[in-house]
Amino acid sequence: MSTTDAITQVTVKSPDRMQELGRRLAGLLRPGDLVLLSGELGAGKTTLTRGLGEGLGVRGAVTSPTFVIARVHPSLHSGPPLVHVDAYRLGGGLEEMEDLDLDVSLPESVIVVEWGEGKVEELSEDRLHVTIARAVGADAAADDEDDVREVTVTGVGERWAGCDLSTLQEP
Repeated sequence: MSTTDAITQVTVKSPDRMQELGRRLAGLLRPGDLVLLSGELGAGKTTLTRGLGEGLGVRGAVTSPTFVIARVHPSLHSGPPLVHVDAYRLGGGLEEMEDLDLDVSLPESVIVVEWGEGKVEELSEDRLHVTIARAVGADAAADDEDDVREVTVTGVGERWAGCDLSTLQEP
């Protein structure tokens, strides 16, 4: 990450709030955007993507594509389709993902890749990295909930240089 990267951190206190964060994030996305989601199993990556799908107005229920690797959700309106990829079971880099034709889909789609860090960055110099971590220690104890997450959103590249990611904070 460079010093010109846009970055914000959001505390998310429930799955519903994670989905709402996805809806807010969708408002910043446009065709050609690549979003990489990182976080442990059960962190909320698919829940966030479900909100993205709602915000983008795509067809079909957004569920984890773990076993099919990728799902395409066409737009119900004139917006971009959502390509939802789960790279968890893919061990290699971009070469192993070539069969998915993500490079062909990227210009007209929003592509979200769970577990994509270290695997798909070569697709675009401009991308969002979304890292979801469970709150621990004093933060978790203060909220007394297991659902609390700290979400860090980092925009990389010129596309995100002037973007105000603080709009992702809860109103």
